[in-house]
Amino acid sequence: MQAIESSKLKITPLAAFNDNYIWIIAQAGNQSVYVIDPGDAQVVIDYLDTEQLQLAGILITHHHHDHTGGIAKLLAYAGQQIEVYGPDSENITHLNNPISTNIQSHIKLKQFKLRVDIIPLPGHTLGHIGYLMAGELFCGDTLFSGGCGRLFEGTPMQMHDSLMTLSRLPAETRVYCAHEYTLANLDFALSVEPTNPELIQYHELCLNKRSKQVATIPTSIATERNINPFLRCNADTIKASVNQHFMQNASDPVDTFALLRQWKDNF
Repeated sequence: MQAIESSKLKITPLAAFNDNYIWIIAQAGNQSVYVIDPGDAQVVIDYLDTEQLQLAGILITHHHHDHTGGIAKLLAYAGQQIEVYGPDSENITHLNNPISTNIQSHIKLKQFKLRVDIIPLPGHTLGHIGYLMAGELFCGDTLFSGGCGRLFEGTPMQMHDSLMTLSRLPAETRVYCAHEYTLANLDFALSVEPTNPELIQYHELCLNKRSKQVATIPTSIATERNINPFLRCNADTIKASVNQHFMQNASDPVDTFALLRQWKDNF
């Protein structure tokens, strides 16, 4: 799949399972790479062998198996001690660099000499975290293009707060989530806000990409502010649509978010 390049990083998506993305993070002139949320080790190993790259470390956003299932096999493949980062509260085996968001706001990737900011993102799971590096956000299953993760462990308030934290990032921040859910999310978004011109245009763009088997990810914070209903619970159009659907009169954005997530869960 097509790599995404910035001034500091080269980011390559590896497709896994039905709709997962595993992200490979590289730097120019460096044969060492990091991998984010490797649920499937073999696709990572095949890529590393083909490109003749060395695995330097693993970064995990949360404990679900489709994000962690490849860790043990990758450690065996590496044949040496590598960095394994992840939230310390999520019972993830093989972490040798556990992250406590109570005391750590960032980490440094040793092979890249790169600062990575840690963003607590409770909601999908209680200990979910995101990684922000050089303007690139890796947010696991918290924010999707046009949608957000299900609330398996957290509360609507926690997830709404996490999404608002991400929404306040610089508009140009690129967003790398862990699933190709975009078209399904946009179908729902259009049912909520059918006259949003930015959403309509973005839907056409994504339909065209998927017809060519091109990834819709990364998206951007700017795009999601305009088209993602879960980031727009303050918008009058979203509130009106939710209230009409549920025949209620919610005005608080967290209440609106909770109803919107309920609507999506049953869409």
